[in-house]
Amino acid sequence: MELKHISKDIYDVEALRSDFPILGRTIYGKPLIYLDNTATTETPRQVVYAIRDMYYNHKANVHRGVHTISQEATMMMEDTRERVRRLINAPSTREVIFTRGTTESINLVASSYGSLLSEGDEVILTEMEHHANIVPWQLLRDRKGIVIKVIPLAEDRSTLDLDAYKKLLSPRTKVVSVTHVSNVLGTVNPVKEIIAEAHKAGAVALVDGAQAIAHMDVDVRDLDADFYVFSSHKMYGPCGVGVLYGRSRLLEAMPPYQGGGEMISSVSFERTTYAELPYKFEAGTPDFVDLAALHTAIDYMSAVGVDRIATYENDLLEYTTRRMMEIPKMRIFGVAPGKAAIISFLIGNAHHYDTGLLLDKLGIAVRTGHHCAQPLMRALGVEGVVRASFGLYNTIGEADAFLTALKRIAPMLS
Repeated sequence: MELKHISKDIYDVEALRSDFPILGRTIYGKPLIYLDNTATTETPRQVVYAIRDMYYNHKANVHRGVHTISQEATMMMEDTRERVRRLINAPSTREVIFTRGTTESINLVASSYGSLLSEGDEVILTEMEHHANIVPWQLLRDRKGIVIKVIPLAEDRSTLDLDAYKKLLSPRTKVVSVTHVSNVLGTVNPVKEIIAEAHKAGAVALVDGAQAIAHMDVDVRDLDADFYVFSSHKMYGPCGVGVLYGRSRLLEAMPPYQGGGEMISSVSFERTTYAELPYKFEAGTPDFVDLAALHTAIDYMSAVGVDRIATYENDLLEYTTRRMMEIPKMRIFGVAPGKAAIISFLIGNAHHYDTGLLLDKLGIAVRTGHHCAQPLMRALGVEGVVRASFGLYNTIGEADAFLTALKRIAPMLS
């Protein structure tokens, strides 16, 4: 069938798939159907070529050399910083910090900005959070005696209880840290409203954009976010690099996260002065090779069009969800309107692991378990779920094959 919004004339998914060699693999003799995009997206050959080009032609440490290759590598890394700035509409490249990913970005804020908090100060999280947006704040609580409050799910078990959120805010609230898109439910949270309420209370707001950045336009100025974090590997880029956007006035007030080369202005045994932003938070040699390739990944994603990707994925989501509900004993978690292309489910009381193994035998890659969201699993009353998630290269044929597989294995699991 043809998807309702995007025809092959304007979204040539087969042409896109040719850029991803892994999609040509077979698993147990079956064509690979990769539906684990929430965990990590696959990488187009253009990004791999950019990595190869850096290693073969431009590999020299950045910011420290006057020779040509070092200058080339530095320019390519800083070009990526500007590319990221434009992607999220940040005011300045000084506010774009490179990290190893979303997890390190959150840890940086919790450690560095968190050092400015006092005992009894409050941090508000949500019941939807990934462990990466829970544990760093618990570590801060153990060190500083802060108080963690949690926004619960609403009665629909798919959205946040915003009335409860407003009641949690107090004069002691210093940070509100919330996921933009739930990695389990697919819910797109109203982060602009959440941020506005945080600011009314005098708090700063951090948004975990790991699941949003490849599926919607992100404008940190429009959101009025104080911090926004995401990872390259969830947006068709290399693993091991990510971004922290932060308001310059906040970053300037924060102490460094790590010490060493690159983040210094001058060092003596008596005193060290720190580099200007953004380098103050980038100690040591960065992964400038993969950072240069991140530029290519952003260009690739932008050339396809983030809005077009989102529309295409949403069509796949709606079609697949509707057909899944026809399968006896199917339980789908996350029914919020406008959700991202993530389907978490169980077949009756069958164990999620068994479902995932049977699907793998049919060449279908899904994720099983608690998805680093154990508090959310407890709120949903389950140990874990199966998660299928779409990317820009998935097809309606793959969706049909997935549905056929579910119908085949459902009686076995019963």
